[in-house]
Amino acid sequence: MYLENIVLDAVDPGRLGRFWEAALGGERLTDEPAGFETHLDLGGGLGLDLCLQRVPLPPSEPLRLHLDLLGSEAAQQAAVVDRLLGLGARHLDIGQHAGDGVPWVVLADPEGNPFCVMEEREAYTDTGPIAALPLDSADPDADAELWRWLTGWEDVEGYAPRSLRAPSRRGPLLELCPEQEPAAGKNRLHLDLRLESGDLWDEVEEGVLARGGRREHPAWESEVPWRMYADGSGNHFCLLPARG
Repeated sequence: MYLENIVLDAVDPGRLGRFWEAALGGERLTDEPAGFETHLDLGGGLGLDLCLQRVPLPPSEPLRLHLDLLGSEAAQQAAVVDRLLGLGARHLDIGQHAGDGVPWVVLADPEGNPFCVMEEREAYTDTGPIAALPLDSADPDADAELWRWLTGWEDVEGYAPRSLRAPSRRGPLLELCPEQEPAAGKNRLHLDLRLESGDLWDEVEEGVLARGGRREHPAWESEVPWRMYADGSGNHFCLLPARG
C-alpha cells in the first residue's frame, strides 16, 4: 500500500481546488462540478494528489487533520503568507499569536479550513510545499503503528509524540498529535491509500483490525470500489483497489 491522495470536502470544489493548486504548485488533473484534483510533484518520482469532493453544506466540526505548509526562515515565511493572502486565504485566530512566541502563522482557506505556514525546521528538508500532516490522536503510539503498516513510512525525529516519513525522506511528515477532544462525525480532510498488485482485501482488512482500526460502512459504499476505515482514534481513511 502507499499514500496516494489527500482528500478535502468542499462546497465549491473548483474554487477551493484552484486556491490549493496555486498555493501548492500543483498540476491539474480534474476540474468538474463534483470534484477537483491536482497533482503535487515531490521529486524523486514521488507525488501526491490533492482531491476535493463536493459536499452540500460547509462542515462545522473541528479539523482532525490539517496541512502545515513550508514557510522556512522568517522573511520567506512572511512572503509565503502574503502570497496565500493574495490567493484568498485569511488570518485565523485560534488563540495562538506570533507575537506571543508562536513561530507559525495560522490561516484559513477560502472555505474556512485552518492550515499553518511553518517556520524553518531541520525536519522539513525536502518535504515539498506540504511540510507536515498533523493528525489528532487519542493514542499516538498505537495509531502510529497502524499508520506505519499502512504507509510503509518510518519513525523520524519530529515535533510530535510520533512522526512518520517515507523511507526516501521526501514528502511531508505524518505527525501523530495528542487530540484536544474525541473524534465526532465525518472527517472533512482524510487520506487515501492505494493497494498494490498482490494485496488482498481480506488480508489487508484483517491487518487494519489487528492494529486497532475499524471498518466503516457509509451509505454510499455499494456505489464505489473503495472501502472506508478509521484508525483507533476515529480518523477516517480510505483504501483504494490496486490499479488494473
